[in-house]
Amino acid sequence: MSSAIAIFDIDGVVRDVGNSYRRALADTVERFTGGAYRPSELDIDTLKSVGIWNNDWEASQELICRYFRSQGQSIKTNYQEIVAFFQSRYRGEDPDNWDGYICNEPLLLQPSYLNGLTNAGIPWGFFSGATRASANYVLSKRLGLQSPLLIAMEDAPGKPDPTGLFAAVEQLEQNLDKMLPVVYVGDTVGDMYTVEKARSRFPQRAWIGVGILPPHVQVSEERRSDYTKTLIESGATKVFSNVQELTPAEIEQLVLL
Repeated sequence: MSSAIAIFDIDGVVRDVGNSYRRALADTVERFTGGAYRPSELDIDTLKSVGIWNNDWEASQELICRYFRSQGQSIKTNYQEIVAFFQSRYRGEDPDNWDGYICNEPLLLQPSYLNGLTNAGIPWGFFSGATRASANYVLSKRLGLQSPLLIAMEDAPGKPDPTGLFAAVEQLEQNLDKMLPVVYVGDTVGDMYTVEKARSRFPQRAWIGVGILPPHVQVSEERRSDYTKTLIESGATKVFSNVQELTPAEIEQLVLL
């Protein structure tokens, strides 16, 4: 019998985006501030800890505007130009044959992990703020998954709005005969806030937030500790160093809490 439904974020959970999405974000801010400001990893984490800057294009724009405000200047940014430059770094210059930072993202899980969930009777899928093309690149091309359940940027409002999470759950539970608890696995405050909002909108169901420490915060014990504390304060029931530590047995224990 299934114990829960598992839904996964992608960036920072399935793939390490520290040297891809985050690098593209820093490149973009540096470009549009004329080389005057390049945000650090801590700068980006501080912004994302607010819980509303899940979209890296919007996060880039916000950091650009904050820089100019800090200099006592006002600036009108062109969002489409920001997106285009960001994508030229992340995907590359060739729209048909990607050769950007996305090509070198380390994987944080293996297909065998997902097979283990399937064998344990745990339905699983993905809800991510990444574009569908970017998400499919890692899920289909890199991991070799065949038509996985995916709710991407184009399919739902951005997190922490839980609409996309609801949509993923609805599709996965079509063949189930009871309402199972939902475990949502993410690496940011916005992911945990998504679970909190799902719980407030649909309290009849058990919603469990599980935090994953992205690789870039595991460089020191202090960063690990601070980030773990932030995720727990934002609603995470438990935090792991890698998603594959969330075994079927761990899921069973979370459901019983």
